[in-house]
Amino acid sequence: MPDPSALTPDLLQRIRERAPGYDERNAFFAEDLDELRAAGYLAPRGLSAASADQRLLAAHAPATALGLTMHLVWMGVARDLAAAGDESLAWVLDDAERGELFAFAISEAGNDRVMSDSLTRVDRTVGGWAFTGTKIFTTLSPAWTRLGVLGRHDPADGGEPSIVHGFLTRESGGEAAGVTITPDWNTLGMRATQSHTTRLDGAVVTDERVARILPVGPSGDVYTLAIAANFHTLIASVYAGIADRALELAVDSARRRTSLRAGGAPQAHDPDIRWRIADAALALDALAPQLQAVSRDRDQGVDRGVRWFRDLAGLKHRSVETARHVVDQSMRIAGGGAYRWSAELSRLQRDVLAGIYHPSDTEAVHATVAADLLGPVP
Repeated sequence: MPDPSALTPDLLQRIRERAPGYDERNAFFAEDLDELRAAGYLAPRGLSAASADQRLLAAHAPATALGLTMHLVWMGVARDLAAAGDESLAWVLDDAERGELFAFAISEAGNDRVMSDSLTRVDRTVGGWAFTGTKIFTTLSPAWTRLGVLGRHDPADGGEPSIVHGFLTRESGGEAAGVTITPDWNTLGMRATQSHTTRLDGAVVTDERVARILPVGPSGDVYTLAIAANFHTLIASVYAGIADRALELAVDSARRRTSLRAGGAPQAHDPDIRWRIADAALALDALAPQLQAVSRDRDQGVDRGVRWFRDLAGLKHRSVETARHVVDQSMRIAGGGAYRWSAELSRLQRDVLAGIYHPSDTEAVHATVAADLLGPVP
């Protein structure tokens, strides 16, 4: 039996009604978070259920869905490790059951190696590891209580460098030692995620909260694969949801708007409009089988080997590019009214653009696929 969804029609309608206000005020989705937490949406569940939920939530409030993706990724990672017999992140699931909110602090300006290297320095300290560096795009900045971080440790004895992965703790409504958040999230779209810059100044991850210590460079560790699988799949689901809503609005517009050239007939009768809608729908139809197959295989523990990284990066890339195409076609169908700031399609156009900035970016995706086909560059 599939996991039940917490997303009731009434809850989704309230979330959709709040989305324009968050965007206009550049405000965090606090009310959405409160309601979704109370409904059990933050609880761990299988990737198939989480993907379907995120696609549906994104069709109602893209920024809320994108923000909660970060928490749900950690839920998926902990579940995947447990399924593989690794209980090192069992505490993550326990904390989530108690209502803790998990987020990521991985991205850094100028670091295009993302998880395989870091500009953040990590030093050994009593009982843990001290992180010093600046993270960008730290989604859920106003509300996280557990923050996944990584940084590079270069041993003083000249030994091999490593990447230390772990979690910082912040009590709800409080501060975390060595963590400074700069409220600088003022972006074109996805504004309600409030993904502020985060400065770490000797912020300590205690030994019991270290998730992995891995060599610098690409890793096939089950932990790294679990992050890639859950992140790429859930991000892809969010952008598929944006496309779902854009197409729905385009169909509604075509039925509602009339054409003087056609003697007052609905634009839905215009062959050019009909072609655009069909074109968008055909592109969108291709996403569901891919999302479902990847989610199912991850839930069932299917081993695709190193091919997983190609498949996951490709899924995220196709979902984002498809969503951008669907939103663009929908804007053309809806006409000039969609160009107004207050129009929902206008917000979707701004939100969908954020997809090109999430890992893996277009260059990294193509490099991953080329390496799978041709091998690494000598």
